[in-house]
Order: sequence, then structure tokens, then C-alpha cells
Amino acid sequence: MCKPEKLSPPKFNPVRDVIAGTIMAATSVPQLVAYAQGVGYASYRGLATAGPSLFAWGLATGSPFMSCGVTSITALMAKADLDGESYVAEHGEAEYVKLVAAYSMVVGLCSALLGVLGFGKLAGMVPSNVRKGFKWGCAVGVVASAMPNGLFTKGSKELKQIVAESAVGGFVSMVKSTAPAATGAVSVTNLLYAITHPWQWGSFAAPIFIICTIFVMKAKNFLPKSLPPGTEVIIATALATLVSISFDYPGNVVGEIPQLDPDAGIKLGPIKIPIEIMNPKELLAAPLLERFGGSYVTLLITASLFAAVNFLSIMGIASGFEAENGVSWSAPRELVAQGIACGVAGMTGSAPVSGSMSRSLVSRMAGTTSQMSCMVTALIWIYMMPYMSVMTPTPQAALIAVIMSAVVKSVVNPKDLLAMKGTDFIVGWGTGIGTAVTSPTIGFGIGLLLVGITSLIKPKQKTE
Repeated sequence: MCKPEKLSPPKFNPVRDVIAGTIMAATSVPQLVAYAQGVGYASYRGLATAGPSLFAWGLATGSPFMSCGVTSITALMAKADLDGESYVAEHGEAEYVKLVAAYSMVVGLCSALLGVLGFGKLAGMVPSNVRKGFKWGCAVGVVASAMPNGLFTKGSKELKQIVAESAVGGFVSMVKSTAPAATGAVSVTNLLYAITHPWQWGSFAAPIFIICTIFVMKAKNFLPKSLPPGTEVIIATALATLVSISFDYPGNVVGEIPQLDPDAGIKLGPIKIPIEIMNPKELLAAPLLERFGGSYVTLLITASLFAAVNFLSIMGIASGFEAENGVSWSAPRELVAQGIACGVAGMTGSAPVSGSMSRSLVSRMAGTTSQMSCMVTALIWIYMMPYMSVMTPTPQAALIAVIMSAVVKSVVNPKDLLAMKGTDFIVGWGTGIGTAVTSPTIGFGIGLLLVGITSLIKPKQKTE
């Protein structure tokens, strides 16, 4: 079989970048709103906070195609590290946003430091079996966190109440009390209960979720090829919104998108940028340290692991573009770019950000030629925010379908893991299961520990 011919790096074309940036802005909106659910705060915040960090990324990155933002993995990791659900229940969403923003700042600082210290080269040495297992474990976590919000009328809160009153409620309580770090075990237990009790699903929410998931996954097979990538997401979201309006949808929706204070924003001479900056004093006062046992060491180690794991996504995306398009990249630069983007994300109340594989591929397919494209996308998100109230009645079940369509295949049929043998099998599945039933950062550590143990057993065996 002949190898596919490598493409040349794109030549700068501002017109194509503006068009590609516009396409990206339109097709990514449902993802932004959906991933906000994964973080654990209001859906609209995903859109309200996405622009500034992406613009900062465009200024700092060296990749013409790569797009960044809150992803399914960063959303899951932030929520798990901060134990978001319990914090929201105890302190409310507004305080949780401050906590998340403060964590983004710390992750950004750790990312930049890792870049300066040369971690980029070290990241390339992480064994593939750990990376593959970690990816699968995170995907399981995404499904476990998201699916209840698609199947049940009132989302995960309804499922938790049902589980608490069921026969497995005692097991969930025991896990929470004896192993509070194993947040994934609770989520997976809830997921298994949800899948095996379809008669308790929401009569409106579940059909919308299932139909939208199937449509997004299969639409490219029958939609006109001339339509830009991501069109199926817009169609599914728009139709679900019309159903919600027409039939007085009883389930969870995006909800009212607050209008920005007319006096808020940043003024740069005659130009006003309508973004809301978090109060630095409130970020410093956020009880971030308390979430990590009052230890600065634990906080910095966890945030550094977060930054390192995030960079694995960037490394995979950049390596792919280098192999397929001849676009060279610098690990230290992209780590620093991640740090800058996370820092800006924290300033605007967003969860930590990282490279997004799906959005980066769409950016390339849309004809992007430079970093200008993602900056155009960012500016559109920032200035079009006042008009996003059109998504107020959009069912959350439809947005969760966007997430599900991106990960469900890799969960059900993990080809990379199934192909492993010997110690690779132990490390890969051990990392994956550990990540799924604990948290991404702990699971990643488990994977590295397994590599060390298996290398002692068979020191001559090399990982793939």
C-alpha cells in the first residue's frame, strides 16, 4: 500500500482564515455550552468565557491549526480535582466559579514553569500503554459524568436521588465515606445503574439524547459533502431547540444567559472588549488550598499533573499535524502557550483549557492557514455573546449528545487496549481502570507506577 503524500505547511491567507474562523465559531458553540456541564457550572459560562483564552492561545501558539479550550478531559479533571459537585451543593455556583478560576491560574502557572524547565521533552517519553489507558479511562469518566444529564429529565441530580434510594445506595455511601478520592467509582456505579434501568429514563430527555447522539455520529454519511464540518452539530442542536419550544420541554435547558453589564469590559482606546474580568481579590480568597488538604505541595503537584496530562493532548495533536502537514512545533512553546491560555481562562472564570483534537481537525478542514483563524473565532464569540439568548431553551440532553458522540465509540470498543498483550495489557488496562474509578490525576500516577513495577518484573521488555 502506498503511503499518503504529506501535505505542505499552509501559506498565509487572511481571507481563508476569516472564513475558517467564522465556521469554527458557529460549529463549536454547542460544544462550549456542553462542556460547561462537565465542569459543573451553568451552561452559558462555557460560551461566555471561551473567547479570551482562545485569543491568548492564538497569540502564543506556533501551530496554525491547533485550537484550544475547555475539553471533555479538562472539564472532567477540574471537576474531579476540586470535587465540584459537593462544593456547589455546599457553597453555590458563584463561589464554585471563583474556585475553578483560581485553579486555572495555578494550572497555568505550572504549565508555564514546566515549559521553561523542559518538561516538553520528558512528556514524549511517557509510554504509549499509559497514554492509551489514560485516554480510555478519561473517556469512561466523561460518559459517566455526562450520560445521566442526557437520560434523565432533571439530569444527574435525579439519578443520584434514585440511586440513593435503591439497593446500591449503601455501596455509594460507603465509597464516599471510606475512599473520597475515588469519585470515579461513584460516577461509574451511577452510570451502570442508569444503563440497566431504562424504565426510569425521562420520557422527553432520553429520546432527544439518543436521537441527537445517533444523528451527530451518522449524519456525515448522508449530509451533502459541501457542508462545512460540524454542520450536523448545529442541525441537531437547532432541531432540539425547536422541539423544546414547541412542546414545552420539561427537562433541563441551557437557561437564561445573563446580559453583560454595559459598563463592564475592557477599553483599549476607542475599542471596547465586552468581557468580564474576575476580581483578583476574590480569586486569592477562594479556598483552593482547602480542597487539597491545606497543603501547597499537594496543590502544586496536582496542578502540575493536570498541566502535564493536558500537554499530552497538545503533543498528540501537534505530532499529528507535523506528520501529515509538515508543520513543525516546539514543545516548550506550546507548554508556555497552554500556561498563558489557562491564566487568561482563570481571569475570566473558566476552567483550565488545553488543545482540542476535534476543534483542531475542524479548523484544518475549514481551510485555516495561520493562528489568525482562532483569534477570529475568539473575537466572534466575544462580540456575539449578547445574541446567544437564542440557545436559552436548548435541552441539555441535546448538548450532552454532542459530547457523547465524540467519546462513546472509544469507550465501547477500545481497540488500542484490546490489542495489547503481556505487561502492556496490565499497564494499559490498569491505567484505564484506575483513571475511571479514581480521578484522572490519580489514574495517571497509577499508570506510571505500573510501568515501574512491570519493568522490574521484565526489565528487558519494551513498551510499544
